[in-house]
Amino acid sequence: MNIAEWLASTARLRPNAPALLTGFDLDADYRTFARRASAIGAALARDHSIAPGDRVAVFASNCTQYLECLYGIWWMGAAAIPINAKLHGREAAWICSDAGAKLIFVSDDTTAALLEAKGDVPSAMAMLSLDSDAFRAMREGEGTPAPLARDVDDLAWLFYTSGTTGRPKGVMLSHGNLVAASTCYLIDVDPATPKDASLYAAPISHGAGLYNFPHTRMGGRHVVPESGGFDPDEVLNLARNLENVVMFGAPTMVRRLVDAAKRRGENGEGIRTIIYGGGPMYLADIREAIAVMGQRFVQIYGQGESPMTITSLTREWHTKTDHPRYLERLASVGTAQSVMSVRITDKDGRPLPTGETGEVEAKGTAVMLGYWNNPKANAETLKDGWLRTGDVGRLDEDGFLTLSDRSKDVIISGGTNIYPREVEEALLTHADVREVSAIGVPDPDWGEIVVACVVLEDGATRDDAKLDAHCLASIARFKRPKRYVYLDALPKNNYGKVLKTELRQMMRK
Repeated sequence: MNIAEWLASTARLRPNAPALLTGFDLDADYRTFARRASAIGAALARDHSIAPGDRVAVFASNCTQYLECLYGIWWMGAAAIPINAKLHGREAAWICSDAGAKLIFVSDDTTAALLEAKGDVPSAMAMLSLDSDAFRAMREGEGTPAPLARDVDDLAWLFYTSGTTGRPKGVMLSHGNLVAASTCYLIDVDPATPKDASLYAAPISHGAGLYNFPHTRMGGRHVVPESGGFDPDEVLNLARNLENVVMFGAPTMVRRLVDAAKRRGENGEGIRTIIYGGGPMYLADIREAIAVMGQRFVQIYGQGESPMTITSLTREWHTKTDHPRYLERLASVGTAQSVMSVRITDKDGRPLPTGETGEVEAKGTAVMLGYWNNPKANAETLKDGWLRTGDVGRLDEDGFLTLSDRSKDVIISGGTNIYPREVEEALLTHADVREVSAIGVPDPDWGEIVVACVVLEDGATRDDAKLDAHCLASIARFKRPKRYVYLDALPKNNYGKVLKTELRQMMRK
């Protein structure tokens, strides 16, 4: 089954329904949305020799053309590689090279970044801007009436998520995985309706984009803010006028939205549902959010390897204020979603009893096919169909999962994963840096910030600006350290391993 069939079906049944909007402006109804996707797919095959199963990347900021591209890729049977527009050009180029992408769609604001990394860009890969006349002509061409038939296990979405090795890993999501994730959305998160306005204030390349499918199937509106990103005042203004707004956001986005609503004396009128996840939501923050904006919230817990689908804390459990364990439930990430099973295991992979803390594992039809060309990572992460998440938590007798820590050193800042080794490797290429260890430090606005603990070479001087500039030359801006701490030596154990726990304790003093 090709996931693009959902668009084709909605276009037949609700051709005049509004589909794509930029702010309040209508860009396409469903008939036009499907026709453009079909034309893009046909042009990819005809003019660029893209074949079913080939990979096509999208490295662009949020816009309605982004969704047209994705469906065009799927329409002709290829696989999409949505790339975070915040990434450095070299990082995007590496992803394209690793995936063997034959073409990359860009936007004008990402083109320069990719061109700066031209030495790393695959020579055979074509590049096409969504803002160009060539793209506009492509989507107005002739297409096929129906998407190419695909099997449920055929690759649809290749999602690159950084690994602890410092190199991104390509998570292979099939058409079946996307259908399973959408089924979970409709059952466990929020019942989509044709009246909905799905607002893409978070990147389409990530969780917000993965939530497009149920709204496409139900014939709802897809709205990209004019800013292309998240501005809390813009979101509040849009919601009040569009009504039935549904949006996904990281906890830091929720906090900023609540602050804006308080400042304006509003409660988020027009927003039906805010789905939050991608990082820890502190109990005090969600309680304040409910107090200011009312019961509009649903929490999800997932990973790229099981996208948005491991557990959910439903709207019902946000509203049960009279339940004797309400605050405990509110501090959890909910229960297993409908196509998933969740368990807790010890360090040897043996299941643990209720109430004991260990590694969170998940199994079900939403779990990825595996990592792209990475059998070692597959063997480490997938065991008898169980996904080893690397997160630590416990299950209570009713199946509620509470996360207590992460076994991996991933830093989650503003809902985005940042892996310390990427930062460390960038800084270690600077001549003045002898040793470095990057850690996450709690921050009230971002959840965590990156702090680089640096040991300088003899004679080198402390210079934050110089290290910042060096980082920006090789990694994305949002990954660079927010703070530098200079030490005479890094704490290490007898085997020479840096003791990050001690570093974190030092930062708390």
